[in-house]
Amino acid sequence: MVVQWAPLNLPMPRRRQTASVLLWILSIPTLIIIFFYLLFTPQYTPWVLAYLVFMALDPSPDTGSRRIMLVRKLPFWRWIKDYFPIGLVKTTDLDPSKNYLFGYHPHGIIGIGAWTNFATEASDFAGKFPGINLRLMTLQTNFHLPLWREVLLSLGISSVSRRSCDNILNKGPGHSCMIVVGGATESLQAFPYTADLTIKKRLGFIKVALRNGANLVPVFSFGENDIWDQVPNPPGSMVRTIQVLFQRYMTFAPPLFFGRGIFQYNVGIMPYRRPVISVVGKPIECPKIENPSTEVILEYQKLYLDGLQAVWDEHKDKYAPKRKRELRFIE
Repeated sequence: MVVQWAPLNLPMPRRRQTASVLLWILSIPTLIIIFFYLLFTPQYTPWVLAYLVFMALDPSPDTGSRRIMLVRKLPFWRWIKDYFPIGLVKTTDLDPSKNYLFGYHPHGIIGIGAWTNFATEASDFAGKFPGINLRLMTLQTNFHLPLWREVLLSLGISSVSRRSCDNILNKGPGHSCMIVVGGATESLQAFPYTADLTIKKRLGFIKVALRNGANLVPVFSFGENDIWDQVPNPPGSMVRTIQVLFQRYMTFAPPLFFGRGIFQYNVGIMPYRRPVISVVGKPIECPKIENPSTEVILEYQKLYLDGLQAVWDEHKDKYAPKRKRELRFIE
């Protein structure tokens, strides 16, 4: 195989974009190394231990607090956005006097569209949807990582627990949350130019919306699955079996993904420069029902799936021209 090296005369904006994406990919291991360095450096050890106590007592992941707009507006996020590029498409206005529960699809390998479009202001979410105070939700496990949790909290990212969702949706008009519905399981289906969604059995987010009277908003990110390749893992294969076992005991699944290199285009950890476009669909009005029955939940799930299908059908030819097959709802 002939190595395709990146040219040396790349313009500075492209170099900056590549460096930003690389830094983002390596941020968790880098922060973990910094944490342990400080922990085992005697003059910092007491401060680190005090920080660990603070972590254990801090309720911020469940309250949606600590969001810093200055961090959300850093140029760093725009450089990441421009690497692919990533875009945000608004199809309708959202009434800021109401609360919303956004469902994001698909998960992809790491949900880059969810992070960039909804946890930062790289695509001007606040300008496109004035009055909507959105919190992207993630696994509680992420808030157990020292230092990294501070990055998440500064962007307004919160725990996807029931208590956290209830807290946010009851803060007042406009307060809303976004759940990446397919979760870790769906990441194992993230193959380029496909859209297989793990959603049939995902009823919890519908119940949360009904219990809080929050309108459901389907969001589909075209290209989310396209930015990395993944080692084939059909059901029953050894790769999938190991991934499922890992998820069962560790709460997340490790997709074996690869993309391009940092200085060459053949293979590496960097994502491909392929567009990711998040389309925000029309909201689905939900009544407030304290204890919705299964029948009611299934009724609103159907309305939600119809809304999500409508987003796909309306925009697939523009944003998914290379698709291998149509949108599928699985599991």
